Amino acid sequence: MDTIYFDNAATSFPKAPGVGRAMADLIENGAFNISRGGYERSYELLGQVLDTRERLKRLFSAPKDACVCFTGGVTAALNQFLKGTLSPGDHVIVSSMEHNAVMRPLYTLAQSGVEVSVAPCAPDGTLDPQTVRDCFQRNTKAVLCTHASNVCGTILPVASIGALCRERGVWFAVDAAQTAGIYPIDMAGMSIDFLAFPGHKSLRGPQGVGGFLVTPPLAAAMCPVIEGGTGSQSDLEDQPEFLPDKFESGTLPLPAIIGLRQALTALENGTETAYRHEMALTSRFLEGLSAISQAKVAGISDPSRLTERLGVVSVDFSLTDNAELAYALEQEAGVMTRVGLHCAPRAHQTLGTFPQGTVRFSFGPENTSEEVDVCLRAIRKILSQRPVFLSAP
Repeated sequence: MDTIYFDNAATSFPKAPGVGRAMADLIENGAFNISRGGYERSYELLGQVLDTRERLKRLFSAPKDACVCFTGGVTAALNQFLKGTLSPGDHVIVSSMEHNAVMRPLYTLAQSGVEVSVAPCAPDGTLDPQTVRDCFQRNTKAVLCTHASNVCGTILPVASIGALCRERGVWFAVDAAQTAGIYPIDMAGMSIDFLAFPGHKSLRGPQGVGGFLVTPPLAAAMCPVIEGGTGSQSDLEDQPEFLPDKFESGTLPLPAIIGLRQALTALENGTETAYRHEMALTSRFLEGLSAISQAKVAGISDPSRLTERLGVVSVDFSLTDNAELAYALEQEAGVMTRVGLHCAPRAHQTLGTFPQGTVRFSFGPENTSEEVDVCLRAIRKILSQRPVFLSAP
């Protein structure tokens, strides 16, 4: 049986052409360290890392390439912002669609005196900027929100929120886990001070690398969460203050960075083609689901509102256990999905799909309309055998 991978919101598959080869070549022929070794091969690798920073700077319109800081992933980047920026007595605003990569660090910070306000989103995941405006307090220091929901794909109005933050002199951070590499992001145009990104989702690089882009004023105000050797100012025991060294202690995940560099070459002509393709698949899938009475789409289900969402579709199957249906989909047609709460319980509460969760289908540039049709046929067949999959009353 052929397999159909509809779990690109978790990680992209397949990766961009050449990613694996670039990583293997580095590991087998010279995985040297950078900013440590004083020899030519180390300097050559440093040049490739600098080129990766430059590509990311251009992609997201960051101030300069030194403002691109690598981490092990987007979760580490979000922790850096929250724990490096907020102190007891500060107030932060987030949306009700946030991932636990935001909510769990905030839970910990709240125990030490950081105030948290959650701006409520509508049942379809949309957010009215006015609800954010209503949350501002005298001690508001930052606003952080996801760019698009990892549960239902709804896009939040980050440019409008960024403008509100700029008016009030408040830091604005964006979790671009689902949008980086598939949806246009302009840090300057959207008034974003901190943009967290993963390398392994729509950028189509490997797992193990992500990072953030930060404006110089926020970088100066933000404390590093991890400190240590940087290969620079080694005569001093205090952490360097210049970028990116301030936030890059220890050995970088160099094979993953080189893999990401290879993936970024596929984005040289922009993200528009991949976005159009994924939205065409999303429209086809939503139209097919509209004829299945037991399939309740979480978030925006109307294909005419495609501009408000990404190719991430969550479905709650009434009268049927979602986990059993997801298992049956793989057995019946080789369709791979993700079922559950997707590390975002508050988002599911907003969407009305808590605690049962949903079956999430997320499309990538290599998926086809034929695969969507196979999936829809399999769903209809499984549901026609519904008594086998009935949930307990």
